[in-house]
Amino acid sequence: VLDAPALQDDFYLNLVDWSSHNVLAVGLGDCVYLWNACSSKVTKLCDLGVDDSVCSVGWALRGGHLAIGTNKGKVQIWDATHCRRLRTMESHLLRVGAVTWSSSLLSSGSRDKTILQRDIRAQDDFVSKLTGHKSEVCGLKWSYDNFELASGGNDNKLFVWNQHSSQPVLKYCEHTAAVKAIAWSPHVHGLLASGGGTADRCIRLRNTTTNSHSSCIDTGSQVCNLVWSKNVNEIVSTHGYSQNQIIVWRYPTMSKLATLTGHTYRVLYLAISPDGQTIVTGAGDETLRFWNVFPSKSQNTGSDIGARSLGRSHIR
Repeated sequence: VLDAPALQDDFYLNLVDWSSHNVLAVGLGDCVYLWNACSSKVTKLCDLGVDDSVCSVGWALRGGHLAIGTNKGKVQIWDATHCRRLRTMESHLLRVGAVTWSSSLLSSGSRDKTILQRDIRAQDDFVSKLTGHKSEVCGLKWSYDNFELASGGNDNKLFVWNQHSSQPVLKYCEHTAAVKAIAWSPHVHGLLASGGGTADRCIRLRNTTTNSHSSCIDTGSQVCNLVWSKNVNEIVSTHGYSQNQIIVWRYPTMSKLATLTGHTYRVLYLAISPDGQTIVTGAGDETLRFWNVFPSKSQNTGSDIGARSLGRSHIR
């Protein structure tokens, strides 16, 4: 367990991400901290100042650059290795609650209802603006082949865009609450999972290649996050009202393999380690908890699930 004081209890934010270099980024109030999972060393990357706060963090795929979305609508790019800010982009009108990378292309989703596509190699703040959501964009994920971008909004909509579209190529309207939880399968091309908020509680699976739905599972509580295992065909969901639990599911049957408890608030944040074995969860109880949920890729025999005991330490 890591103590994470000032970790916000806000469903619409994305404040935790784990890099391919095995470094955890956490947004706490107006600061971003880095926790090295190999050495347990904590580094304060930046302080936005009292007039702004962190709303989202997202690592580039190679793990060296971190994007930070802020409450004032800014997106900052940081060289995490040298703790150096590379640039600040200011084209959103309201807070940026979601960021996701596709190679050098950074996508940011905002309460201003837009998604901006930014090529960080170019001088322009953004190369295209995606419009379609009628409320805050709170979920944003690129597919593993970097061809499709899925976005979820507080308008209860799930949209899929391709690299060249300014309008959604697919629109899904089945959820009856905000769609923050989005995850692309690393195993099946085009397989997309999404989860709805308190009034919905469902995980829905569909294939964007065939535009077909495969299943819908009522989880009984708000779905906050989803992540697929890269090592086995399983998916983890984290939940808020009213259970505050973590569930591991086996695909495609969506049978429940385990239910993990420990957080006393909504489990709003989720990330997976680069080796695919450990997840970290964060909640408004101001803790980050680590769980060994998946086998290594070489084992590939299904989950042997347990909580990893790290002792208790502080991220700041």
